[in-house]
Amino acid sequence: MYQAFLIKYAEIGIKGKNRHIFEDTLVSQTANALKRADGEFTVRRENGRVYVLAHGEFDFDEAVEALTHVFGIAGICPVVLTEDEGFEKLAQTVIRYAADAFERLDVTFKVVTRRARKNYPMESMEVSAALGERLLEAYPQLKVDVHHPQVTLHVEIRNQINIYSRTIPGPGGMPVGTAGRAMLLLSGGIDSPVAGYMIAKRGVKIDAVYFHAPPYTSERAKQKVIDLAKAVSVYAGPVRLHIVNFTDIQLYIYDKCPHDQLTILMRRYMMKLAEHFAREGESLGLITGESIGQVASQTMQSLAVTDEACTMPVYRPLIGFDKQDIIDIALKIGTYETSILPFEDCCTIFVSRHPVTKPNLKSIQKSETHLQEKIDALFRQAVETVEVIRVEA
Repeated sequence: MYQAFLIKYAEIGIKGKNRHIFEDTLVSQTANALKRADGEFTVRRENGRVYVLAHGEFDFDEAVEALTHVFGIAGICPVVLTEDEGFEKLAQTVIRYAADAFERLDVTFKVVTRRARKNYPMESMEVSAALGERLLEAYPQLKVDVHHPQVTLHVEIRNQINIYSRTIPGPGGMPVGTAGRAMLLLSGGIDSPVAGYMIAKRGVKIDAVYFHAPPYTSERAKQKVIDLAKAVSVYAGPVRLHIVNFTDIQLYIYDKCPHDQLTILMRRYMMKLAEHFAREGESLGLITGESIGQVASQTMQSLAVTDEACTMPVYRPLIGFDKQDIIDIALKIGTYETSILPFEDCCTIFVSRHPVTKPNLKSIQKSETHLQEKIDALFRQAVETVEVIRVEA
């Protein structure tokens, strides 16, 4: 029955004169997502609406699955599009539609008509009443309930007439690419993939950097992070993943600095490297999965000392979340099972038993003076040996 979807958006509708930019990006992102579905599709926008048109046979469930991963989509309506050939033809189409689309024909319903074309010869209320009457004649077991109907049948009179009664929730947010680019510090844990998902939901294009520490972290740990980047890319689009060999920097810090400061010092150099690659890729900020108080390196004092190491803005979309809140999102987006695989990353390997929780910036900077002999050369080495791969679903 369905050869088209009506795509509804929310926030895009309040963008005023810039709305067409967001609509065009949504069309592009929708078309890209549908490449994962079996079938041939065209995506177009028309007078504040976005339509997906299927050409020939297609997999309905795959198409819906792809659309539910496109940020900016608030609702997905399987829709019947019909030409305006008079009211009688419309009534017959609606009667056939009800037989196919309503799960049962003993439900309560109402008809809601909207006329985008004001030259249609009947008023909206007249169309709704007349179509409701024809449906009752065809299916006497139906009942009208204008306040709390089980089924709301929408009829929108546009260039073509749109008929639909079902809205599948979309992910919401803004189309990816409408809010610039940012660099995600991606580990193998639960938090950072969720942070990438959430910032992408606001329209931000994601690059990522992962700090690898062979032989202390295995190739399986590296593959785990690639798999997480791939899971995030289902929503965020292709991700440029920078895999940085961090072993020598970590060992040097471990050898030269107080061990209770290891986590903060390593984190500062991660931020510096992430900022370097972010500037190369024209990112506007860094993204982390930190949440206040979750671990020693995520106290207010620790975050302040970490941020001092770089000049770019650092965005932390999970900053006020409880761990269970983060886990719930990880389960929803399909990253949780990968995140809990027992392949440790470089942060967990070199963590101190008793890390400082309220670091003093001057003390940390004094410890960094112990690194002056080799740290610049190690930094350049990490930059020159970076592996960049394109990850996409």
